[in-house]
Amino acid sequence: MPSYLSPGVYVEEVESGSRPIQGVGTSVAAFIGFAQKGPLNEPTLITNWTQFTTVFGDFVEGTYLATSVQGFFANGGGICYIVRIGGSDQDAEQGELVAGAQAQLGPYVVRTLPGVTGEITVEVADPEGEDPPRDVFTLIVKRDGRVEETYASVTAKRSKENVATRVKAQSSLISLEEPGKGAAPARPEAQSVTLAAPPGAAAGGAAAPGEVSTDTYVGDPDQRTGLGGLEAFDDITMVAAPDLMSAYERGVLDLETVISVQQGIITHCEAMGDRIAILDTPPGLSPQQVRTWRTERTAFDSKYATLYYPWIKVFDAGAGRNTLVPPSGHIAGVWARNDETRGVHKAPANEVIRGAVALQTQLTKGEHDLLNPIGLNCIRAFPGRGIRIWGARTLSSDPAWRYLNVRRLFNYLEESILEGTQWVVFEPNDDALWARVRRTVSAFLVNEWRKGALFGLTPDDAFFVRCDNETNPPESIDNGQVVCEVGVAPVKPAEFVVFRLAQLSGGSGAVDE
Repeated sequence: MPSYLSPGVYVEEVESGSRPIQGVGTSVAAFIGFAQKGPLNEPTLITNWTQFTTVFGDFVEGTYLATSVQGFFANGGGICYIVRIGGSDQDAEQGELVAGAQAQLGPYVVRTLPGVTGEITVEVADPEGEDPPRDVFTLIVKRDGRVEETYASVTAKRSKENVATRVKAQSSLISLEEPGKGAAPARPEAQSVTLAAPPGAAAGGAAAPGEVSTDTYVGDPDQRTGLGGLEAFDDITMVAAPDLMSAYERGVLDLETVISVQQGIITHCEAMGDRIAILDTPPGLSPQQVRTWRTERTAFDSKYATLYYPWIKVFDAGAGRNTLVPPSGHIAGVWARNDETRGVHKAPANEVIRGAVALQTQLTKGEHDLLNPIGLNCIRAFPGRGIRIWGARTLSSDPAWRYLNVRRLFNYLEESILEGTQWVVFEPNDDALWARVRRTVSAFLVNEWRKGALFGLTPDDAFFVRCDNETNPPESIDNGQVVCEVGVAPVKPAEFVVFRLAQLSGGSGAVDE
């Protein structure tokens, strides 16, 4: 209390009875995957696509991180964290993604793409047929002695059959680098080379793209690697690992390891309690296979995870063609757009996926009837309405947490109240404090009810806030605790819209029973 020792007028600033709670952000994503360059195992804040390319480089053939991040921003995302894995310390200094293996093939330098494993052999052979042109040859790519790719009737000349152009557009194993600018290189002689890893490719003890494992993704919170590095950031609300599937496609990870990594992502989200895992299904699964994957192989049961199917086809600027990608990055962008335009309480479904031009699998209603009840959020194409998300469920078996928007709404409310009531700590624990807490939380919930986030005709129907001597008995006060009980009625999505039509008797105006 101030001291008044002499006559005069005194002006003092006093705190109001309650302090407003400001809603936290709900649209911050975290992506884990392979990139061309950039810091390793260091969550880096990115706010636009240009910034991503500056820090982490451009598209890399055979990986999905860049395409997913571009899809995130294209669909309305604004802020994300990138965790680059699968490189080395030396690689980070040089700013290049270690390709893993390279060799000289006549005038060309041939390299394996990131994540490719096994012994890669590239062979130049004479073309089939009688009297072929002298500059035409066949390029054969083998992995572990088995032919994986064949490029027939290619040439070193500048044409649509140019060998480097064909390899760039079609190969999932190698890249072919032409010599510097000038005249077209000569046709390579018939030969065979086996790619060898460059010295120091995995220096620094970090995993190279071909050596990723469950620990690479899950990481260590103490060392701030993988998912562990995200624990220090409270503003993240969704987590995706699109390159988990690129590692699987290249044979770096098997399905059991994929499941293990996805379980690790779910465990991370459950432990943090403020974020949701956006999971992808393995590529190429039919509706029956993905049903088996969901019910028998994974059997995930979590209110902090979602699963989307099928993969979507988008334009890949790196490859210069349409390509199939896991949908998690685009889905995260739709979530962010939905939060901005409608609010976190609205289910992020019946929303167009921008950039998607086709689906890997066109689902029928009967197939959707089998997948929706097991928590698989389907993506469907509707004539004249585009490609839309047509599901909004978590992977929880608990009906109370069935819908994604309910889980995300509670995350939002919990984080907002947590951050907006920090001033309560160490205040005198008495009736005056309890009243201020009630007013503060109630004012915040009234605003959410007015936005349509809570169900009820009046605030009393939508929520209650209790903080009094009943929730704070003497023993609770002696332990230094202030207990405030809050109950809310969240809105649920209209997942099944039913119109009941009846036939009227002619001219009677009565329903014909």
